[in-house]
Amino acid sequence: MKKRSLKLIVGVLSIAMIGGIFVGCGNDASKGEGSSETITVSGSSALLPLMEQSVEKYKEVNPNAIVSAQAGGSGTGLTQVLEGTVNIGNSDIFADQKLSKDQASQLVDHKVVAQGFGVVTNKEAGVKSLTKEQIQKIFSGEIKNWKEVGGKDKEILVIHRPASSGTRATFTDKVLDGKKELENDSIGATQDSNGAVLNAMKQNEGAVSYVALSYMNTEEAKNSLDLVSIDKVEATAQNIIDGKYDFWSWGHMYTKGEAQGLTKEFIDFVGSDKNKESIESLGMIQGSSIKEDK
Repeated sequence: MKKRSLKLIVGVLSIAMIGGIFVGCGNDASKGEGSSETITVSGSSALLPLMEQSVEKYKEVNPNAIVSAQAGGSGTGLTQVLEGTVNIGNSDIFADQKLSKDQASQLVDHKVVAQGFGVVTNKEAGVKSLTKEQIQKIFSGEIKNWKEVGGKDKEILVIHRPASSGTRATFTDKVLDGKKELENDSIGATQDSNGAVLNAMKQNEGAVSYVALSYMNTEEAKNSLDLVSIDKVEATAQNIIDGKYDFWSWGHMYTKGEAQGLTKEFIDFVGSDKNKESIESLGMIQGSSIKEDK
């Protein structure tokens, strides 16, 4: 009886060990070539071109990862990451500029790039340089025709951004000096993204607005629009680095709590040297190149 019991015990242990080996192989396989993780990014339309390029390049590093990027505006990105409906909320502004102090304290800020913005006009307006005062008067409705600032005899159409736009918040702060834009049907229209602004401007010869510099790198944009210098300072990455051009902001990637797993890996990749080519091709600047925190 004892010998039979011993054989039975040994048999059970052998089966358990074999089972354990199969379970181990199963876990290893789940992390192998067939596995995948998924994260979602939303928010700033100014950062969308960088996200799209970064996603494609990140696939070369981690082909199994699935990163979905969409726009919607900085306010949307901040709200969605706070609610937990996305993993990363992109924003052109600091969280406490859109959220309550308590809400903003739940988010962790990752400042991956510095991104420039520019005032743009339709080429037919004939204006490539404006003072900050002139821009303020245009967006307040005081200046109504381009001939008043050295351009052609064309009525000005102001293209605004919605209240949720981080680009608009940066424009209000850095160019309008906190003054509000005059929004009514007599001086303009509203478009909800950088891309929509460009499309609207190309269709109106008297149009003026403001966009992220990353949207001015295509031949189509360059052929139809002029990037306006402000107080004789051109909108370039070098002028931002040198502190000469103030119309820029941090490109924030916010997470709810500390970033972990694929979320952390993707954020680290976006601002890294491995992604430097994408950053610079869009006229953006690696966060490490900006010495002064603004």
